[in-house]
Amino acid sequence: MSLRTPGLTGWPDCPTRWGFVVCLATLLSPEGAASQHARPECDPDNGGITLPEEFCALVVADGLGRIRHLAVQPDGDIFVAIRGRRNQTGGVLALRDTTGDGRADVRLRLVEDRGGTGIALSGDTLFYGRDDAVLRFSLNPFDLGSAAAPDTLVQGLPSDGGHAAKSIAVTPGGDLFVNIGSASNACQEQDRRRESPGRDPCPELPVRAGIWRFSSTETGQGPDDGERWASGLRNTVALAIRSKDGGLYGVVHGRDQLHGSWPERFSEQQNAEAPSEEFVRIVRGGRYSWPECYHDPETDRLVLAPEYGGDGVETGRCATRDRPIAAYPAHWAPNALLFYEGDAFPERYQGGAFIAFHGSWNRAPLPQGGYNIVFQPFDANGPTGAWETFADGFAGVDRSPGGARHRPTGLAVGPDGSLFISDDSGGRIWRVLHAP
Repeated sequence: MSLRTPGLTGWPDCPTRWGFVVCLATLLSPEGAASQHARPECDPDNGGITLPEEFCALVVADGLGRIRHLAVQPDGDIFVAIRGRRNQTGGVLALRDTTGDGRADVRLRLVEDRGGTGIALSGDTLFYGRDDAVLRFSLNPFDLGSAAAPDTLVQGLPSDGGHAAKSIAVTPGGDLFVNIGSASNACQEQDRRRESPGRDPCPELPVRAGIWRFSSTETGQGPDDGERWASGLRNTVALAIRSKDGGLYGVVHGRDQLHGSWPERFSEQQNAEAPSEEFVRIVRGGRYSWPECYHDPETDRLVLAPEYGGDGVETGRCATRDRPIAAYPAHWAPNALLFYEGDAFPERYQGGAFIAFHGSWNRAPLPQGGYNIVFQPFDANGPTGAWETFADGFAGVDRSPGGARHRPTGLAVGPDGSLFISDDSGGRIWRVLHAP
């Protein structure tokens, strides 16, 4: 693979042929980038979102397609994973600001494929989580003349069924953690069918609905080469490592359709309010709630799912499952988790967690929820105090999957401590600055 020129925009006039390539390479080299530490001007309307009074935002890029996760280099280059649409391909896009105004004026497609969700940086290496594989790019140096094809670290990952997105997290020690979501809603004999019982034991658990650990340095790995690090996690799109303790954390998409599948046991109101979206510390050998259990926000307990004989009250086998460390409203769809380790935000934010909620589709008769960024305070022992809404207004007047203007999907911290937010509805990237 060579870096593709058709996806490039914002290039200056260059000589043809070989000279044209040299011009592009110069612009994409670290020496060709504008300083990312110069403070840009925020947009008067913060790019359409609402923030706490002491913060402001600008739009870095727009109309990029279904942007999922993103990562920012120390020199300010931005890398985004893009999911494909029916009429659009996905892949990995690199963005650069060469003028210092905070706007990405250079775009470069690193790879074009069906698309993916996960992206992570470790030193000068970029990792990309496609639905069925994890690829690795070398960014040393990052220019056209020396660009090489990505290595395939892991291939053949299960991607059929309900939850195909592969979010990833990489440790400095060489561990590559990969989310492999469940194929079904609640492991029923007939998925999402009324009063269909759960399969017991659930045959998905040995191969899905958990986190797997692979090597971030070995190529040609398959699913059997990975270690099932933890199981019972329905779909952990929001996945991150907290450097303060080296732990792996995630916020998990909870199950759907308590009322739809079990109308005699659960009301529409109960369906709208349960189960919680669970914030978990993911430990080696951990056994979490799915599919036999879920977190009930009213009682703050793990209770038995109706597919396994539960009535919303009984605990049963759930007493032995690993509990969440925090919980959030039902069906908000957590899609990104970030521990803030910058120093530009006030002290109360430092070390805390930001969570991007993609937004719900099934909270009726309550209004749809999420479509926002939440801040969860942390101390040395974990979450402390109540969560709060940090950024809102992404959806606009219509909080629904089909009507929302923007749906938050990715989070990253820039070299100056600013917060980057991506969205997979309008294809926009915001940069949030502290503006006391």
